Amino acid sequence: MSEQVENVNLSSTSVADLRDKVVQAIKTVYDPEIPVDVYELGLIYEINVYPVNNVYVQMTLTSPSCPSAEVIPGEVEQKIKAIEGINDVKVEITFDPPYTQDMMSEAAKLELGFL
Repeated sequence: MSEQVENVNLSSTSVADLRDKVVQAIKTVYDPEIPVDVYELGLIYEINVYPVNNVYVQMTLTSPSCPSAEVIPGEVEQKIKAIEGINDVKVEITFDPPYTQDMMSEAAKLELGFL
């Protein structure tokens, strides 16, 4: 019985570690018009790591007419796929709920002079 518990803890830890690596990779993606990464901007709504190291990211853009609409999601996907051990990545764009500046982290608001 204790072996099963250990295995569950190991896999939970590796999923948490992998999720941390995904967040770090996402933090290297910037909106070309704003000097803050997309994670701190609050554009990432959801990150899930599924068995066999598949990653799902739900994100938004600052507006539906964002000029970088084609570039940013692709860059997020590329950065995550570059992580060793990642099997597959799906990045989905949503505009529900609509993005607002309230979604930014305090670090992003500070960087942009909103605080």
